[in-house]
Amino acid sequence: GNGRPGLMVKDLGSGKTVCGLNGKAKRSLASNTKLFTTATALARLGPDHRFKTRVYADGELNQKGILTGSLYVRGGGDPTLGTDAFLNSYLAGEGASISRLAAKVKRSGVKRVTGRLFGDDTVFDRRRGVADSGYSTSPWIGPLSGLSFNAGFTNSSLSRFSSDPARLATKSLVRELKKRGISIRPEVALGKTPKRARSEMVAKQGSPNITWMTRLTNLNSNNFFAEMLLKDIGASVRGSGTTRSGAIVVRRYAASLGSKVSPIDGSGLTITNRSSAADVVTLLNRARRSPYGKALFDSLPVAGRDGTLADRMKGTAAAGRCHAKTGTLTGVSALSGYCYNRSGRKFAFSILMNSVRDTYGARAAQDRIAALIAGL
Repeated sequence: GNGRPGLMVKDLGSGKTVCGLNGKAKRSLASNTKLFTTATALARLGPDHRFKTRVYADGELNQKGILTGSLYVRGGGDPTLGTDAFLNSYLAGEGASISRLAAKVKRSGVKRVTGRLFGDDTVFDRRRGVADSGYSTSPWIGPLSGLSFNAGFTNSSLSRFSSDPARLATKSLVRELKKRGISIRPEVALGKTPKRARSEMVAKQGSPNITWMTRLTNLNSNNFFAEMLLKDIGASVRGSGTTRSGAIVVRRYAASLGSKVSPIDGSGLTITNRSSAADVVTLLNRARRSPYGKALFDSLPVAGRDGTLADRMKGTAAAGRCHAKTGTLTGVSALSGYCYNRSGRKFAFSILMNSVRDTYGARAAQDRIAALIAGL
């Protein structure tokens, strides 16, 4: 069902190639791009890294709790920041809560602010999307922001995207501060945190760690998290929170493992994200032996059990034994990951199908291949 296949299967014990077809030919990756993004995030940021949203005071805070000046909420590129209702409905209660951040401001002793609250989203650029959407907000994912809020949605119903997540986050924090009796002007603004204020942090709220984010990104192929992570990689490693900077880090990290990739974005939404089946297998093989290898392996859906593979390969040798990342775009279908058979042999494989005419037929073929690998 595909006109331009790419296949590679490697025995991880012996290091030998079991089989291959056009294994070195460049193919569109679709969401297999996330394998490169999440592996780089784990390697360069660290499995335990957490993103911080911080509140700073720009002014004098007296003993009565009066801040003569303004507050700044500075985003740290956290894709999880949101309301409790959003976190409960979208992230099973995990993530950085805006209400908990407000409670920490209250505990710092602030009772009244003579100025206003500023939102600082400058850790990222203000391009809301990726190449697939002309870098404006994508119809497929919420707008990207250094001070993200509710994954780019306006509310917990996930029905509409926000035009400016940073402004929405700032307004939400003002409401939460007022609920706790803190007097502050309702008008908000956006602005970079002054250097003089960065030594006066009054509160911070951390995200779940990168291991957790990798699992969320790969299990259900979360495009928003993948794109936020790519900008986070760029901000942390190159000091530039852009898609391009993050992609440079991903390409260079893959090269350090002996793998080649041409990343355009972090999720695979753009069809020109390219690599070969052999290079995907090289990434998987080298990543498996790294300190973060287990985190990447555990992030992948398990055939017949969960995530994007929950309803695939049931009743076959692959069920429960193949952990793999799916990928789908118009004309593209992919499946890459690991298979462990009953005798203990371990394999890394990549199936990259381009010029696909029948997605269901392509997936059926992938499932048969995975079952054959698991039965070797």
